[in-house]
Amino acid sequence: METKDAEQVKVDDRKIGSLFRVKSMDSILKDADEPEHQLKRALGPVQLTLFGIGAIIGAGIFATIGTAAAGDANRPGAGPALMLSFVITAVVCAFTAFCYAEFASMVPISGSAYTYSYATLGELVAWIIGWDLIIEYAVGNIAVAISWANYFKTLIAGKIEIGGHVLFGGYNFPDWLSMDYRTAAKVPGVYENAPHVFGVPIIFNLLAVLIVAAITIVLIWGIRESARFNATMVVIKIIVLTFFIIVGFTYVKAENYTPFNPNGFAGLSAAAAIVFFAYIGFDAVSTVAEETRNPRRNLPIGIIASLIICTIFYAVVAAVFTGLISYPDLKAKLATEQAEPLTMALQHAGQVFNKDLGWAIGIVAFGSVIAHTAVLLVFQLGQPRIFFSMARDGLLPPVFYKVHPKFRTPHISTILTGVFVAVFAAFASIDEMVDLTNIGTLFAFILVCAGIIVLRKRDPDRPRPFRVPGGLIIPILGIITCLYLIYYLPPTSWLRFAAWLNFGFVIYVGYGSVHSRLTGRQHSDRPAEHDAQTARTGAMLALIGVALLLVMRAMDVMIEAAKSETNAGSFAGLRSVTRSAPWLEVSWFLIVPLALNAFILCPIVIKRAARSRREGLAAGEADMAGSSRAIAAGLALASIVYLLLVLLHNLK
Repeated sequence: METKDAEQVKVDDRKIGSLFRVKSMDSILKDADEPEHQLKRALGPVQLTLFGIGAIIGAGIFATIGTAAAGDANRPGAGPALMLSFVITAVVCAFTAFCYAEFASMVPISGSAYTYSYATLGELVAWIIGWDLIIEYAVGNIAVAISWANYFKTLIAGKIEIGGHVLFGGYNFPDWLSMDYRTAAKVPGVYENAPHVFGVPIIFNLLAVLIVAAITIVLIWGIRESARFNATMVVIKIIVLTFFIIVGFTYVKAENYTPFNPNGFAGLSAAAAIVFFAYIGFDAVSTVAEETRNPRRNLPIGIIASLIICTIFYAVVAAVFTGLISYPDLKAKLATEQAEPLTMALQHAGQVFNKDLGWAIGIVAFGSVIAHTAVLLVFQLGQPRIFFSMARDGLLPPVFYKVHPKFRTPHISTILTGVFVAVFAAFASIDEMVDLTNIGTLFAFILVCAGIIVLRKRDPDRPRPFRVPGGLIIPILGIITCLYLIYYLPPTSWLRFAAWLNFGFVIYVGYGSVHSRLTGRQHSDRPAEHDAQTARTGAMLALIGVALLLVMRAMDVMIEAAKSETNAGSFAGLRSVTRSAPWLEVSWFLIVPLALNAFILCPIVIKRAARSRREGLAAGEADMAGSSRAIAAGLALASIVYLLLVLLHNLK
């Protein structure tokens, strides 16, 4: 006899294994209609477009544009051809944007790629993508909060004077209250000037914590109020960028566009990978599907319109920016300064033309703060609604599914998201967060494109108010181009992403697979078989996780060795690297997930396998459970041995 919850789901039995069963879209729509968990529908196409613009135009255009044009120590820049890099990245994102639009019109439910994957690729993949989206939204917001703090500090340090009287600015916020420990170690005097407790300097990013707290309060207040706040931010932001274009255009020098593409296709590609961070956010529109009026029509409009508008702005801003300062001058300045690129370009133009552009610099600096605030709002809005969807499916605890009785917002998940972002923003480094955000977002995009391909084959007759043009060509190109950008990310970010996935595997096997409304043990009429299935899945995930960690660590080690050894690519170089035993050096992104696998995930698998055998299984199922237990025990033992070797090596 199936339970009421089990009756609410329709399972595609063509999938092998209960944990790969899909939740039908009819069931997804039915779950969203439960009155006690309904969200208020208040958003139209204009608000959705502004919402998307608010998410896209932010930290990227104001911060990464300089590095993308000039390059850095490890990557060449695009120079004046930067506008083409923005177009390249826009094309890559457009492939995924079309896929998001088709999914959003078919499945107008909160959850973004998580919900889409659940309807097409199965529960296990849905969990992986939902866990991955935390990187895009929450971890991405950590980076934006840190960047916001830097720009706000710069803004209040400047002065606005009229007739010799300071109207605003001139405030020097303490360094020890506006950066993390790693950054402080590079800045002279911060450690010495910070207060000490028991000899330990107190350093954290208070400004980042305060802005996250303020945004969290606004979001608890309500979606309509949040939309109005965001609309105001977007209008101001567009005005400021338009102001930069108009003022900057009058100081553009044609000779600054020569050489136009100094580093060829390599520079264009590297810059495209860098400015990808500037495009993150257009998919956030789909996370508020349950709060959208007529979502089948309005969601595609909001997603695609916001992407087109932002691309036009980016290309024009890039053209003006590279026309204000030559490629050699830009490289020289970025090598010695950590200024905001747009304000730095205006300052340089003022010096060249002997003009005082301080007033214009102040306006643009103010706009950068507004841009960051808008991105914080949108991402902080999207993450709780993904938690909301996952908890509704039983993959997360019910506390994430609670809706405020007055404001009709997921207040508990909003608060928990705010705490998570604030804590890490206080102590994390922005560079690490940006790299992790990029790889997590690209991985989510790949799964969305794959979902379109799967659904076209599995359910070709379902109504599609919006359909990706060109058949399967665009989804396939989306997957290929996302993999191309991932290739340009540093291997260290690959290792961190593998560590994050391993942590997610532990939570899914330990909690999600048991409490799932679709495949959970309490909803199964054959609990022994369910335990055997989750044991097999757990063993598979543990094996995949360990393999990913070791491969990513090996690639990280080899590339770092290649940077320091001129013959690292030769046999002699490889032998030199091997003798130095770099894999025994401490890497917390390898050690911590291996420890989680050895002491939590593998014991869970062993326990499930043993319980399934006690409850009675067919001979074949019993053998599979035994194999799962053996794999888990072997992985746990191997991980423990490796951890001991690392410990002994570093105690010498």
